[in-house]
Amino acid sequence: MSRKPSDRLKLPHQFQLLKRASKWPVWADLITRLGVAFLLIGVVVLVHWIDRDGLIDHHDGHISFLDVVYFTMISVTTTGFGDIAPISDRSRLIEAVIVTPIRIAVLFIFVGTAYNFVIKRTWEKWRMARIQSKLTNHIVVLGYGVSGGEAVHELIKRGTDPSCIVVIDQSPGRINAAEAAGCNVLEGDASNDDTLVDVRINEAQSVLVSAGRDDTSILIVLTVRHLAPRVPISVVIRAQDNELLARQAGANNVINPVSFTGLLLAGSAQGAHVADYMADLASIGGRVQLRERPVEIDEIGRGLDQLSSGGRGLRVYRAGKPYGFWEPEVQRLETGDQIVEVVRCEDSEASVPGG
Repeated sequence: MSRKPSDRLKLPHQFQLLKRASKWPVWADLITRLGVAFLLIGVVVLVHWIDRDGLIDHHDGHISFLDVVYFTMISVTTTGFGDIAPISDRSRLIEAVIVTPIRIAVLFIFVGTAYNFVIKRTWEKWRMARIQSKLTNHIVVLGYGVSGGEAVHELIKRGTDPSCIVVIDQSPGRINAAEAAGCNVLEGDASNDDTLVDVRINEAQSVLVSAGRDDTSILIVLTVRHLAPRVPISVVIRAQDNELLARQAGANNVINPVSFTGLLLAGSAQGAHVADYMADLASIGGRVQLRERPVEIDEIGRGLDQLSSGGRGLRVYRAGKPYGFWEPEVQRLETGDQIVEVVRCEDSEASVPGG
């Protein structure tokens, strides 16, 4: 049973703003914000100085330029001690129509600046440190394009907790989609050492690489293998000539979607249901599932056709070498064997009439 488009994980539609990265450094943004705020304050000083006859100083009865600056600052900051106050109708109108909007704008600028440069950054650093402290035995997905996104959806459907998945991508739109699926996300360059260290790559359960370009994917594999020598790496490679390079870079599994599509096409030419069954095996939404697992203690000494899971054993990996179900080596399972088996998907069968 092949999957229908409706079987895919449903994600809420998100409206994405058209935007691009700012070329301004952080310090330039900060200076610009403060410059606008002080320019607005300067406008208020000028307005108060021109209309100083409408103000009264209860201290000495004289309004100097220093008094105007003082009154402007306490007025903009909404402090208002009352020692200087507008008394004419024109001054009060100016305070209501001109000064008050400027006062609100200045407050928004200062509050927004404090949030962006202090509160938000502190909160994000604390939140990231909290997430990092819990990252262990997680799955890292490097690239959330078509293949990476489909892999994450399938992992979630197979029962993987989204909080145990970390997605790294440079596209804000893809990062938002991965976050909407419940994954931990990090917008950055997956070939950068610091980015991978931030997600504790050396403590990951496995790494899935799908960067969209073979050269980028191979570079990422090299970086991951350098930082995490024992973590299993699976990578998507589209050119057959690059498959060997990916393995030499340190990938444990190299997946070529073009070759796999060719296998499905060739299989369909030999039988109408071959491609359908292969898609069934690969998806959790089918009636059967292809699964790899270590041999269980009670299976040691048994044959591959006597699995405790009730599955159909297809292959055994022993010391890195594969043995088919017809070979004599699989008649007695040993400690450390990895078993590839076909098991029933009871949840899927329950929705199919007749089982």
